Amino acid sequence: MEIQVLAGQGKGIREIARLTGLARNTVRDIVRGNSDGQYGPRAPRSTKLETYKSYLVERLERAGDQRLAATVLLRELRELGYEGGITQLKEFLHSVRPAPPPEPLIRFETPPGQQMQADFVVLRRGTSPLRAFTAELAYSRYPFVEFTDNERAETLVACLERALFYFGGVPEQMLCDNPKTIVIERHAYGRGLHRFNPLLLDFVKHYGLQVQLCAPYRAQTKGKIERFHRYFRESFFVPLQTRIDEPVDVATANREVRQWLHEVAAQRVHATLKERPIDRFRHERTILRPLPMPYGGHRGVGTPAKLVVPTPLESIQHPLHVYEALAREIRA
Repeated sequence: MEIQVLAGQGKGIREIARLTGLARNTVRDIVRGNSDGQYGPRAPRSTKLETYKSYLVERLERAGDQRLAATVLLRELRELGYEGGITQLKEFLHSVRPAPPPEPLIRFETPPGQQMQADFVVLRRGTSPLRAFTAELAYSRYPFVEFTDNERAETLVACLERALFYFGGVPEQMLCDNPKTIVIERHAYGRGLHRFNPLLLDFVKHYGLQVQLCAPYRAQTKGKIERFHRYFRESFFVPLQTRIDEPVDVATANREVRQWLHEVAAQRVHATLKERPIDRFRHERTILRPLPMPYGGHRGVGTPAKLVVPTPLESIQHPLHVYEALAREIRA
């Protein structure tokens, strides 16, 4: 309106532009009736991601219901020559797939050297099963992964030992679920006094490793390793499986996962801690207790010492001598 009034007063386009602070082209268009002074939406500009969108759509289609993380896809695009950032990649992924709901779980932090969380994750069932044993130091979130085709007690003990040697020391306790390979009967000798699997019991006694059990059907108790399972699937297993045309076998998965652990999982900035696991592990490593002679080396994994009765393991609440006394009474 102001421009039309000034033009009606006989002022020229240059003078109106000076008085209003607008560009002369804008003033000219309004005076001539070619514009109402309002700007419409800008036409979408081509981005550095444009030539890679078909590749991304194909990768998402191949993954199906399995989620591919943006950081994984960014690494793949970098190898193809992509020079853009992750922001426009995330915006595109958000436009083609719904975002997962936020995770409301609140996790409690533990001091360095105190706790290791361990579990198996099932990746494939059937005639060609595939599992992954996972362990993570709770303070640093420094992880270990080993693929297997079973969850037998002998396999569990072997994986636990390799995890401890991978970490280079022994934490105070292990937090885990309640499978028969770990605990045969909860509260068998009283509240908190469980009947443990003899092989597992023999192993943890050798390493002086306390066992803390999650409450049944409460997997969120060990939320750190559960959250790692999701990251492990999205960042390693799904990308690996969708890159090849045949099911991933144990040997291939174990060969690939070590590099991923060193170069990706340990080097990432953890979403909760805002630090890299490798940096926190350098401190936690100095707190871990020294490793004794290997369990398998002096006795042979899978051949525990003869036990008269299954002896309850030291819990978090009671010293070991309480249970040793209880075992002597039972034997008597």
